[in-house]
Amino acid sequence: MVGVTSTETTAPVFRRLRTVILVVAIAVSALAVLLVLAAWRDDIRISSDEGVATAEVLSAGRLRSAISFITPDGNTVNPPLGVLYPTNLTVGQHINVEYSRSDPNLVRVAGRDARVAIIPAASVIVVTWALALPALWLVRRIERRRRQASAGLARTP
Repeated sequence: MVGVTSTETTAPVFRRLRTVILVVAIAVSALAVLLVLAAWRDDIRISSDEGVATAEVLSAGRLRSAISFITPDGNTVNPPLGVLYPTNLTVGQHINVEYSRSDPNLVRVAGRDARVAIIPAASVIVVTWALALPALWLVRRIERRRRQASAGLARTP
């Protein structure tokens, strides 16, 4: 590659790196927004055909809690994906739940809705950009320093 400077060969690398950082940050942000939108969609589905029951917490975790409840027609429901908005539940606890009568596996803790997903989603977006923006700045700074160093070397006879 006669006549090609190191700046010309590294420029596409820096461009790709900036693109990857941006794509990852945008994708993570979009997924966080989609998570909140999906929660709202589930809430609308529950509210449009709402049933209410008392459920027992079978297992409790920050992200997933298993429950069991009996519908008014006598069916026992143990939703395979657990209950929506499961924070602060304990095993053996009896809680009120709201569920979709047309799909009893779609169930949330009574009194909770998609608003509880906004703060975690916003936090993910803020942290993502708090990491991405300095990374983009750093890549741009390194690229400029290399370009300046290459320009300085090209001038020396």
